[in-house]
Amino acid sequence: MSVVLGYDESPGAVRALRVAIEVAAAFGEPLFLVFGAAAPGGLGEEYRAHHEAIRQAGRTALAHAVESADEAGVPTAVEIVDETPAQALLDAAERHRARVIVVGSWGESPLRGALLGSTPHKLLHLSPVPVLCVPTQD
Repeated sequence: MSVVLGYDESPGAVRALRVAIEVAAAFGEPLFLVFGAAAPGGLGEEYRAHHEAIRQAGRTALAHAVESADEAGVPTAVEIVDETPAQALLDAAERHRARVIVVGSWGESPLRGALLGSTPHKLLHLSPVPVLCVPTQD
């Protein structure tokens, strides 16, 4: 089993990282750090440039997350997946037999999340494994 974390260095994700490290350490399980890198659109030079910029942002964010997990002695693996964040996390949870998916929230209203399709909102409705949604504020 494992713990899967969606990580993008947003304020909610930073706090979720701390919680995911605690959960992984408590269960003695590896932490899979996942970044969904699907770029909008799908054609032309702008798409390729945007896609590479998103992937680079993911590499940077995940490197910082690995440092934090290493300091806590939690083994990690990193995945940058060319899917939307929610789908990337659902697929990773299935591949790695996740005990839980951990994500941060931005503190937006449930209605706004439902209308705009926030990642936590999608996961709460689609995931067959438990989802731990960590609020931004302590």
